Amino acid sequence: MELLQDESRKKDILVRLKRIEGQVKGLQRMLEEEKCCPDILIQVAAVRAAINKVGVLVFEEHSKTCLKDAITADNNEALDNLIDVLSKFIK
Repeated sequence: MELLQDESRKKDILVRLKRIEGQVKGLQRMLEEEKCCPDILIQVAAVRAAINKVGVLVFEEHSKTCLKDAITADNNEALDNLIDVLSKFIK
């Protein structure tokens, strides 16, 4: 399995993941401090949206590689792999 090739994209994803980590820690504090449920739910939604964006960025990179492989080698296996990954990602 390939790693992220684009260093700027990789850096962006790592920054996003660190921000998500901070949001999750904030959620833990909110629960410990017994904050109101609507505020907690808003933060849960924000974390979910942020992690979905990370998934989209990683899938985008994976798609570029798979499509390139499929086109250059007339490789149906690479295309099948892309479809398989997409179906797992959107579940």
